[in-house]
Amino acid sequence: MIFRRLSSPRAFSCLRHNIRTPLLRNYSDGKCGGKNGGSDGKADLRTVVAEQVKSERARVKKFAVEKANTKIGEVTVSQIYGGMRGIPALLCETSSLDPEEGIRFRGLTIQDLYDKLPKLECGEEPLPEAVFWLLMTGKIPSKEQAKMITDEWNDKAELPDYVKKLIDDMPTDLHPMSQLSIAVTSLNKDSQFMKAYKKGLKKLDFWKYSLEDTMTLIAKLPNIAARIYRNMYRGGKGCDEIDKKLDWSGNFARMMDYEDPIFHELLRLYLSIHCDHDSGNVSSHTTHLVASALSDPFISYAAGLNGLAGPLHGLANQEVLVWIEKMRKELGSENPPEDQVRDYVQKTLKAGQVIPGFGHAELRKIDPRYTAQQDFAKVYLPNYEGFLLVNTIFKVVPPILESLGKVKNPWPNVDAHSGTLLMYFGMKEMQFYTVLFGVSRALGVLSSITWHRAFVIPIERPKSYTTEDLIELVKKQEEEEPKKSGKGGKDGDKKADKTKKC
Repeated sequence: MIFRRLSSPRAFSCLRHNIRTPLLRNYSDGKCGGKNGGSDGKADLRTVVAEQVKSERARVKKFAVEKANTKIGEVTVSQIYGGMRGIPALLCETSSLDPEEGIRFRGLTIQDLYDKLPKLECGEEPLPEAVFWLLMTGKIPSKEQAKMITDEWNDKAELPDYVKKLIDDMPTDLHPMSQLSIAVTSLNKDSQFMKAYKKGLKKLDFWKYSLEDTMTLIAKLPNIAARIYRNMYRGGKGCDEIDKKLDWSGNFARMMDYEDPIFHELLRLYLSIHCDHDSGNVSSHTTHLVASALSDPFISYAAGLNGLAGPLHGLANQEVLVWIEKMRKELGSENPPEDQVRDYVQKTLKAGQVIPGFGHAELRKIDPRYTAQQDFAKVYLPNYEGFLLVNTIFKVVPPILESLGKVKNPWPNVDAHSGTLLMYFGMKEMQFYTVLFGVSRALGVLSSITWHRAFVIPIERPKSYTTEDLIELVKKQEEEEPKKSGKGGKDGDKKADKTKKC
């Protein structure tokens, strides 16, 4: 699978030649762009979503009522003690994760995004603005509709003075994810949802004000993240003004002092492929859980960001880089040969450690998000030693993991590649990588909770058990099982006696 188009060399030349010119804001349609975005491809987002809410709400209500008592799965003791892995209990309209194909956004694969979504005229990466439209509507936007999102986010990107002061007053040694969460939480001061709710908002209109807060939050996220970046790593210096000629990703890169248009393309790729991954992961589920209490999108997503900051969720690409750096140091080479890499991998496994960046809880094939990044590197940094080493690791690790006989997925995931690309362009501040992840993930989860409110999904309240409860429950089931199967007990004994007499 190759995600780069044949015109990639042309794109490379075009991007380099037209750095910081208005051409960067000329949008081009994908092969199918503009056909399904809503009405004639010119309708605005709110109009398109309002049309869909009316029909989808009726469809979902009918299904939920008619099939209310239909069972879709069972729960085992191991699942309860194993992080609820695989329990079918969550609703996610925006994306689904297929073990063989990887993530699908509203039914579209990563390849489909490349084929169908609008891009910049010189670019080859889907615009995150177009991905957001897709997640919100399930339809492919026209280039005009993608531009509508860009223009609105640019218009709403300015931070209130109190947020600027809050960020500037935070210690520069405070983790950037903590700073991001605090700043996002503070934006709830101006939440349109909460203001309307306090005035007596109708349930059927919850989604409208959730969408307004969503648009405001996503618009401001790059500005918040860039300000944190400048304070921590640039001595507070840099630009915080939005350039209306640039798109969402381009402005984000520029405010972090990255002017290279190829890095802008990388950021479009990164922000698109990390945006959603169904609702079962920690950051998505946490956002959904908090939002189910009718918390506004700002504090709901701040909660999700706190989950993303955990080392088992959003820090994975950092762990990959740390492992690679240890390998380089021990082997004394920036790009050690394959046999040495193989020995180091086996040494890592013998020490009882995992190979970071390989395997996935759900996927059983190569993560297509990994492939998209790999193909980007083949075009823009084919001779970079970091990329060459990642390729060597890609060749070496899967056969070794498969030989163990107990690894369900020996293939690389998205985290095995992303850090290396950022390093190439000079972003070596690994602590900040999770912030980029956080900016991206907002597109998916905020779209999703808007739809939850359109469907008036109630507050989450699953049943919990103590270990003693579970022991008693299992004991009771084991005692009843022979009766259900016709074995044991008085009736079972009588039946057995009759059989003998016959």
